Order: sequence, then C-alpha cells, then structure tokens
Amino acid sequence: MAETTNQIAVDGDKLDFKRILPIFVIVLVDLLGLTIIIPLLPLYAASFGATPFTIGLVGAAYPLMQLIGGPLLGSLSDRYGRKPVLIVSQIGTFIGFLLLGFANALPLLFLARILDGLSGGNIVAAQAAIADSTNDRTRAQGLGLIGAAFGLGFTLGPAIAGISLALSGNNYHVPAFVAAAFSLASILLTTFWFKETRPERDTNYVSSSAKGNIVQKIARALSNPAIGMLLVLIFMQQLVFGGYENLIPLFTLSRLGLNGIGNAVLFVFVGVIIVLVQGKYIGPWSRKYGERKLIYVGLGLLSLGLILTALTPRQPVSWYSQADTVAEFSTDQDGNAQKLEVSLPADGNKGWLGLAWMLAALIPATIGGGLLSPSINSLITRRTPAAEVGGTLGVSAALVSAANALTPVIGGAIFQFLGVSAPFLIGGVILAALLILALQRITPGAEEQRSPAPAQ
Repeated sequence: MAETTNQIAVDGDKLDFKRILPIFVIVLVDLLGLTIIIPLLPLYAASFGATPFTIGLVGAAYPLMQLIGGPLLGSLSDRYGRKPVLIVSQIGTFIGFLLLGFANALPLLFLARILDGLSGGNIVAAQAAIADSTNDRTRAQGLGLIGAAFGLGFTLGPAIAGISLALSGNNYHVPAFVAAAFSLASILLTTFWFKETRPERDTNYVSSSAKGNIVQKIARALSNPAIGMLLVLIFMQQLVFGGYENLIPLFTLSRLGLNGIGNAVLFVFVGVIIVLVQGKYIGPWSRKYGERKLIYVGLGLLSLGLILTALTPRQPVSWYSQADTVAEFSTDQDGNAQKLEVSLPADGNKGWLGLAWMLAALIPATIGGGLLSPSINSLITRRTPAAEVGGTLGVSAALVSAANALTPVIGGAIFQFLGVSAPFLIGGVILAALLILALQRITPGAEEQRSPAPAQ
C-alpha cells in the first residue's frame, strides 16, 4: 500500500532528518530575524521618545495580533497547505521588518509589529508541517527541533544585532534591515526548498477547528476532554516561564549586580541548555517515557527552578561596583538624567555564591521549560484528528501569544509591588499545583496503546 504524505519514511523510531531539515533551517533563519529585533525594540521605541508604558504597548502589539492571526493561519494551512501559509506569513514578517527599518515615528513601529503579528503563522505552519512529517514516536523530537531553533536564534540573533549596531555606529535602523534580509532568505528557502507536507484532501472541507471566531475556537478546544487540559497547561507554563525570562535581567541586577553583558552570558547559558534538551535529548526521552511523563517532569523541574531562583542569595559578583552600575543607568537614550527604579546590592560581601546559585537554578528551570512546550504540543497533535492539527496548533499558539501579552504586565506588577522574589516563588507554587492537577487529569490515552509495547 502506498505511503500517504503524513506517513513518512522513518526507520523504526528514528526521525527522518532529511525531511525535517528544510523546516528546521527555514524556522531558524526566520527566527534569526525575530531575535535580532526583540532585544533592541524597547531601545528603538525609546529613541522616538516613547514612555515605558508605550514601550510596553509596542512589545504587546505582536503577541496580541498573533492571538488573532495564529488560529486563522493554522486553519488555513489545514485547508490549503502548509507551504502557501508559510510564504504569506513570511512576506508579512518581511514587510514588517522593512517598516521598522524605514520608521521615523512611533505609529510606524506599531504598524510594523501589528502586521508582523497578524501574519505570524510561521511557527504554527512549521509545527503542523512537522506533525505531518513525523509519526507518533518521533513527533516530540521533531517539535523539539523548533525549540532548538529558538535556542540557537536567541543565542545568535542578539550577537548579530550587536555586531550590526557596532558596525553602523549604533544606528537602530540597520538591525531592522538585517532582520529583513533574514526574512527574505526564509521566503526564498520556503519557495524553492520546502515541499508541501499536508495530506491530500478536499479543499472544500472545513474542519471544526476553523469554524467561528477566535474566542469560539479557544472555548471549543478547551472543552474538548482529550486536549482541554493540555491547552490550559500550554497557556499557564508560558505565562510563568515567559515571566521568568522577562524578569531575570531585573532580578539578577537587583540580587547579583549583573548588567546587560552579564545577563547576555546567562542567556547564552540558557540557550545552550535549550538546544541540547530540544535538539538532542527530547527525542530519545519521549520515545522511552512518552510525552505524558515528560510533561510531569517538565512541570516539576520548572517549579523547582523557579523556587530556587527566588531563594538566590543577594550577593553581588566580584567585579560589581554600585557606583558604576548607577552611572550606567543614570541617563536615558537622549542623555537625560533618570532614576533607577530597581534596588541594587551594596558593594560589600562580594563573591561567587549568588552567581553559582543562580546558574544552578537555571538548569532545572531551563530543562523543565524546554521539555514542556514540545511535549504538550506533541501530545495535542496525537490526540487531535489529522485534518485539524493545524487549527488546533493555531489555538495553542494563540494561547501562547495571550500569555506573552499578559506576562510582562502581571509579572512586572508583582515584581514592583510584592518584591523581586515574588514572581518566581508564586510561579513555582502555581506550577507545583498544576503538576498535581496534571497527574489527575492527563491520563494515558489511546496513543500510548499504539506505542510498541506488549499486547494488552
């Protein structure tokens, strides 16, 4: 019997890297454009005189628009194919980066991020393509490669941004054009290298996941007993882990006296762990233990890492100087004096304990965070009809976008009003409670009966 498109040629439990490679490379190139922009966007907005609140709105524009665009593009990829949706979404991203490069006022920054967010179905379509191109035993590893691409992107992208700024004399327009160049490369790669993966079906067919508005789609998916709890977990883990990533620089500044360069090193450390977990280990682990058990482990490790982070001793690193740090943050981008709103450690009691503790806490937190998203999405695809995978992953992406829009506001408020440790301690407790709930609600499904195992 001839193989269908989604029944790919795999040798037992081995992932077909030749088939996955184009998707991985396209996602990585696409993410390099995004990760060049993300670290610079607040400073870019500040150069146009934006207030901190306005800068927050600029940052929230992309995930809010993704909340609308993600499910729509995911459903369209189910109906018309992954390739056309990838190309359309990448063209939107390309135009958005060009707008950033040519921007001379704040409204153009908002327009650029809104357009990029609405067309931001790149990752949804790529996840759906990987779901098409893997079997039940290799799907978590395939989806993990997208996470590995994120890790590589967040390691290389900021470095490329720094180099482009250094070569251009700190011209913030230049990194936007460099990001646009990467986006154009991803369009060309998709057009000439990527082969359609969606199984053939009637294009007049409309899946249930494509019906209704975004609120109805999310409500329908959450009410599905097979995947509802998994979607709750994808939202909550992103809300907590996203806040962790956003607040780590402020936390380490307050506890350890680490400035931007010190935090960049920490993020490289995090990126390396993510690449190892999602690029190398999640495949063998998922085949040996299954996604359900990896979700349990991920929740437990992330909870432990957050609680350990909250308990980090307030000991500045040996090269810290309070006076130099105050001077570094005492003026804004226009050279005006400003007050640093984050408390700093005193110059005394310097040492390595605080930094060593922080690095140790990052290990379980990053491994846990690295396991959760691909494992949850993989289990979602295994419990979703093949014709609705794209739409369901679109709902998952929409919930992630909603979490990304909320987490800076919620986490920042807790950080400011309840103390620097509070977001991590509260997040750790929430995840521990979710672990207990997951043990009760995410039970073995039919997909585990299809795994190679002795017959029942």
